[in-house]
Amino acid sequence: MTRYPRDMTGYGATPPAANWPNGAKIAVQIVLNYEEGGENNILHGDPASEAFLSEITGAQPWPGQRHWNMESIYEYGSRAGFWRLHRMLRDVPVTVYGVATALARAPEQVAAMKAADWEIASHGLKWVEYKDMPEEEERAQIAEAIRVHTLAVGEAPRGWYTGRCSNNTVRLAAETGQFDYVADSYADDLPYWMTFAGRHQLIVPYTMDCNDMRFAIQAGFTNGDQFESYLKDSFDFLYEEGEGGAPKMLSIGLHCRLIGRPGRAAALRRVIEYMKSHEDVWFATRHQIAQHWIRQNPPVTFNRPSEMDRATFVLEFGGIFEHSSWIAEAAFDGELGLTHDTAQGVHQALSGVFRGASEQQRLSVLTAHPDLAGKLAAAGRLTRESTAEQAGAGLDKLTDQERADFTELNETYTAKFGFPFIIAVKDNTKASIGAAFKRRIGNDRDTEFAEACRQVERIAELRLLEKFGS
Repeated sequence: MTRYPRDMTGYGATPPAANWPNGAKIAVQIVLNYEEGGENNILHGDPASEAFLSEITGAQPWPGQRHWNMESIYEYGSRAGFWRLHRMLRDVPVTVYGVATALARAPEQVAAMKAADWEIASHGLKWVEYKDMPEEEERAQIAEAIRVHTLAVGEAPRGWYTGRCSNNTVRLAAETGQFDYVADSYADDLPYWMTFAGRHQLIVPYTMDCNDMRFAIQAGFTNGDQFESYLKDSFDFLYEEGEGGAPKMLSIGLHCRLIGRPGRAAALRRVIEYMKSHEDVWFATRHQIAQHWIRQNPPVTFNRPSEMDRATFVLEFGGIFEHSSWIAEAAFDGELGLTHDTAQGVHQALSGVFRGASEQQRLSVLTAHPDLAGKLAAAGRLTRESTAEQAGAGLDKLTDQERADFTELNETYTAKFGFPFIIAVKDNTKASIGAAFKRRIGNDRDTEFAEACRQVERIAELRLLEKFGS
């Protein structure tokens, strides 16, 4: 049994209503990453200097050595960049991703953050790479980050973002029960829920594209105009979606040492002024967005197909393909995951088994279907699903002549093809079923076999849509 852990579907075509406060068409969320003083440095007990997100192209770690140029670039962020951004944004709701050890080395900056009423979320204990860190060590660092953050700020963080995370990070953060949201995701324009060992954790996704980090990478922004243009286009598109009744969230990621430089700060100022010039824009901290989402869209618990045991899965879906539970059994043994926990997901899993079966196996599915308005229907021996489907098309209320016509067609069709006439009656009326019957009876066997298989899959799809309430 294989279970694929990634959710490749998300909200799909019908995301939930955001219902931002006061009918806002967009939520704008600005993050200021405060990492200066928490980066890799042998002064901090690290094996080498920092090499990530700076003005130094192609920087490499210096094992066992301090890197004076790198250190001074980071110091620019704390000494000059932060204050420039604080002056610009002190009247705007901002979430600070604060590295705990950096906050502990920034008493003046922390006081300024609090004076501006900014949210200070945790950005981990240190601004280092966590991908290879053993799980127990990372768990301990998360706990230490909360402790150091609380001492430096005066209260524990309610939001978490590691950034340079491992595959364990989100689960470990959720396990603490400390955070109203975790932001280590780039998977959506809206918050969403994940579940870990029965605990629901809200995810408020972050951004890599609307992020000044792109000034520090080769495939990024080279001047402020590019940053400004990209943010405005992102804002305009999401604002338009909000006007159409589907409001989203725009995340913007900033770093003191990057956007805090004058030539880039000018572009940010123009962007903020542009966004403020629009009506129905909600500037919010991530914690405000999380609190709103928890109230508006709490987690929905249901019996996920990908988490069912074999017996339950077969019980639930063994009758979707008429009297052919072997299809559900084989689907259960295949690759199921979160993305299959929908009507279309289960349909793909079941139909994949059906399509990959031998012709004889598929024929057995066709012959398991009853005649339309035939003897089984008259005797009340149809499955519950077939009974409801035929009744929905009025096939349970035929006149004597209509019943005689259907009987004759059934006999002629079955004698010719070796399986009963199959059609998704929910897509049809009594008249269109009769017309299709007369038209398809003239097909050759290969054509009709293929058509019958398509109809079987459509019947299964309609049954699943009804089952899932889609």
